[in-house]
Amino acid sequence: MRDALALAAAIGVVGASFGALAAAARIPVALTLAMSTLVFAGGSQFLMVAIVAGGGGAVAAAAAGLLLNARHLPFGLAMGDIVADRWPVRLLGAHLMIDESVAFARSRGGGPRSRAGYWLCGALAFVFWNVGTVLGVLAGSAVPDPAAFGVDAAFPAGLLALLLPALRRPDARRVGLGAAVTALAASPFLPAGLPVLAGLAGLVLLPVGRGMSGGQSR
Repeated sequence: MRDALALAAAIGVVGASFGALAAAARIPVALTLAMSTLVFAGGSQFLMVAIVAGGGGAVAAAAAGLLLNARHLPFGLAMGDIVADRWPVRLLGAHLMIDESVAFARSRGGGPRSRAGYWLCGALAFVFWNVGTVLGVLAGSAVPDPAAFGVDAAFPAGLLALLLPALRRPDARRVGLGAAVTALAASPFLPAGLPVLAGLAGLVLLPVGRGMSGGQSR
């Protein structure tokens, strides 16, 4: 609970910056709140605001959001059994499938602890993100740039802390280093958010027939 609350608090702060940025971009309040409730994907929401603020249309914003969230396909394949055993519950759990809830569950070591961690982190993140969005909208443009107070470092720091136990394995370190180098190299050339997808190229460093969850054959 302590770890999940700390992570959710950081998510809430970033949610507030999203609300403020959306207000500064003159996106309707109803649309801003609907995005946080129905989309619930920080990277896609920030990207949508950037596209709209830059004069892009709804189709371009939606397409960019879908591309950015393509990583959720492998997330779903890897997390299905952890989220729930029954499909109706899995559908609900899929809405809470963000980078933080996935990393939090994976860091619990598997079994009931991973499932409890996933739902706890996901539910708290959902609440804090939406509350933060409301506060950000009310604040208007008081925080025009989320990097002004170092908010942009909250997510990477939290995720790195969650991933540290997995990085004890040599194969995980190779993949992580390859992904980081690829993402950094792509950053000057790709729009915000897309270098993360490019980082998936780090998976080529994973030995054939071995999985990230413990080195077992697939």
